[in-house]
Amino acid sequence: MERRQDLKQKTLRLCISGLFMALNIAMSSFGIPVPGGHLYLNDIVICTAAILLNPIEAFMVGGIGAFLGDLFFYPEPMFVSLFTHGLQAVIISLFAHKLAHKHPAMAASAGVFVGAVIMVIGYTIGRAWIYSTPEYALLKLPYQILQAVIGAIGGMLLCWPCGIRALFQKTIDEI
Repeated sequence: MERRQDLKQKTLRLCISGLFMALNIAMSSFGIPVPGGHLYLNDIVICTAAILLNPIEAFMVGGIGAFLGDLFFYPEPMFVSLFTHGLQAVIISLFAHKLAHKHPAMAASAGVFVGAVIMVIGYTIGRAWIYSTPEYALLKLPYQILQAVIGAIGGMLLCWPCGIRALFQKTIDEI
């Protein structure tokens, strides 16, 4: 009986990870136009998923989801996205699950902050490398910071005030 419940839980977690990955790909497909490019909202999905899921599942959603979104729509930075968003998701998940015993919201907040810093630095270095101009990377820096802040705040709002984290835990625990 316990083995059957474990299989159900793993199946549910796989389906939820797939759903978040699809959302990440979808949010990577369009952006808000800004000078010099677009502002993407997939960081909200990445932060939310990383708070809810374990580090491996979070990497699948953040890294592989962003990689596939770029592969389908804008392939130049796809490896930068794989590394940067993957690392961002793993760090957020580790903070949210390893430090979350007494104060889960504070641990997740710290993880989301560190994840945002990783995303901004990773994309700044990645853009300088891909486009061979540090000036272009610096030009996009304010928008990267804005994207990271929107993703961090959006993910935290969805998980706590909107109750997605409690609903997720209740669903997982019921199986």
